[in-house]
Amino acid sequence: MAWNEPGGGNNQQDPWGGGGGRRPSGNGGNNGGGNQGPPDLDEALKKFQDKINRLLGGRGKRSGPGGDGSGGSNGGGGKRNPFLLPILVLIVAAVIWAGSGFHLIDQSERGVVFRLGKYTETLNPGLHWNPPIIDRVDSVNVTSIRSATQTDSMLTSDENIVRVSVSAQYVVSDSHAFLVNVNEPEMTLQNAMDSALRQEVGNMHLQEILTTGRDRLGQRVFERLTAYMEAYGTGLRLQTVNVESTAPPDQVQDAFDDVIRAREERQRSINQANAYSQAVVLEAKGQKQRLIEEANGYKAASVSDAIGQTNRFNSLLSEYRQAPDVTRQRLYLETMSDVLSKTPKALVDLGDGNAVTVLPLNQMQAGGNSSQSDSSPMSMQQLEQISRQVIDQMNSGSQQPTRSSSLREGR
Repeated sequence: MAWNEPGGGNNQQDPWGGGGGRRPSGNGGNNGGGNQGPPDLDEALKKFQDKINRLLGGRGKRSGPGGDGSGGSNGGGGKRNPFLLPILVLIVAAVIWAGSGFHLIDQSERGVVFRLGKYTETLNPGLHWNPPIIDRVDSVNVTSIRSATQTDSMLTSDENIVRVSVSAQYVVSDSHAFLVNVNEPEMTLQNAMDSALRQEVGNMHLQEILTTGRDRLGQRVFERLTAYMEAYGTGLRLQTVNVESTAPPDQVQDAFDDVIRAREERQRSINQANAYSQAVVLEAKGQKQRLIEEANGYKAASVSDAIGQTNRFNSLLSEYRQAPDVTRQRLYLETMSDVLSKTPKALVDLGDGNAVTVLPLNQMQAGGNSSQSDSSPMSMQQLEQISRQVIDQMNSGSQQPTRSSSLREGR
């Protein structure tokens, strides 16, 4: 049978009854075992308060004459403390309040403390305690790299439209300034990046932005945006600014591709012309050097020949002074030898008659040239002999009474 079932006056399992099977009553009377009901909440609360009073050093209820301190009459109990429950509630609330003031700052974060809305300090990583409600602690991640992008069509300095895409990487350098100085600092960074990009694109030409000026554009945007962030005091520090892409608008993409192809063709023609120019210049330099060397050789030969002729003339001059006639005759013979040895000769002796002898000079010259190329030059003795014969023949021909003609060929 359960302890709370009716009947059975000897139910020993009733938690509210004493050793004699009694249940507590509101007036301290003794009820029989056959009239049991649900436990009285007021009596249970009073017992709990008595226990708390005893723990806190107060006096609880005294035990009845036949009970164990939980039943019997109230006549021997101590005075009840009316402030016990509020004090207990305050103690529990104080414990909860004090426990909620502990917070852990992560290694990648910094804690910004606001006391009654005013900034007081910045907390480093670790376990900290701040009074709740009075202090508010906001944690800010200062190590993670954040990014922002900007893509838009802009006007260049030469009044062309270009579409530019830029990305920026940044971190929080000052957690206090990040939370206090500017409302929505990341949105401020986005707007400042758009302003800096438009300013720098407006200072450059379209061709420069699309080709060789992309790196320079990114550097200029980085410098201008850094100046903006320092002036605004956002607590953000830029790390890099990258120009992701630059392209003309879609409406003029085909025309721009044609311009690029024409530019490439122009550059290829320039390269070919430069290569041809270098080849021609090198060849001209070679010819120049060869002509200089030939001229130097001719100069040296001419100078040597002139020096030789001068020396020969000086030697002939001394001989001519000693024997003029002999020297004159020898010079004449040497000159005739030099002249006659190089040309074909035809000697004609005509008398006083009117007959004209026609000579085949062309054939004679051709034969003389061929014989000249095949024969060796005459010696001085042969030339002197021929000269004497010619002179003797001329002298003898002038003394004959009859007309005669003779033809001699020689060298």
